[in-house]
Amino acid sequence: MFFSRIRLRPHAAADPGFFARVADAYEAHSLVWDLFSDGPDRERDFLYRQETHEGLPAFYTLSERQPADRNGTWEVQSRPFAPKLRAGQRLGFMLRANPTRAACDPKTGKHHRHDVVMAAKRRLKETEPDRSRWPTEPDLVREAGLVWLAQRAERCGFEFTPGEVMADGYRQQVFRKTKVARPIQISTIDYGGTLTVTDPGAFVAALQGGIGPAKGFGCGLLLVRPA
Repeated sequence: MFFSRIRLRPHAAADPGFFARVADAYEAHSLVWDLFSDGPDRERDFLYRQETHEGLPAFYTLSERQPADRNGTWEVQSRPFAPKLRAGQRLGFMLRANPTRAACDPKTGKHHRHDVVMAAKRRLKETEPDRSRWPTEPDLVREAGLVWLAQRAERCGFEFTPGEVMADGYRQQVFRKTKVARPIQISTIDYGGTLTVTDPGAFVAALQGGIGPAKGFGCGLLLVRPA
């Protein structure tokens, strides 16, 4: 595996249309894909997270292969990624996730994914009509987000104390693959804090495979460092 930091070259930022493209989740996905695509049948074998560096778009990626910039647009710095972990080790972490739950539609029998924050709001509408008694939006995001993360922690080989983890930055994005395509909506929460490794093998698998859905749109990459 390779961990890479990918930054936009200053001269590439002169293109006035670039920032309009990278602001869209699907277009950002396409830009990253171009760094890894070496054939029409290539399947995704990378995770990524979009950030901003000195006001310019930047990406962190974890991949089976090193990314290759063929157009002179990006400055790519890669290094091998082979973490050596032990049970009980504490790590600082960051994660941008698409926290959803699958629920069955009783009318159609089909399963759909539901944003955990919007699901929490729907439950509040049903159980507490007085909105003045609702928790604040940040508190709602934090509570629903941490519950979602805790439900995945054991099988991903880690545990955490809620007081040591933040869950905020809730954001909804709507985009289309084409102008006439059906809109796609994803919601994200940014997590950050400290965790403890409980199962090194499962944790490495979570690092390599990502956590949660929407990995093709910049979600799921777990960034870690020694605490």
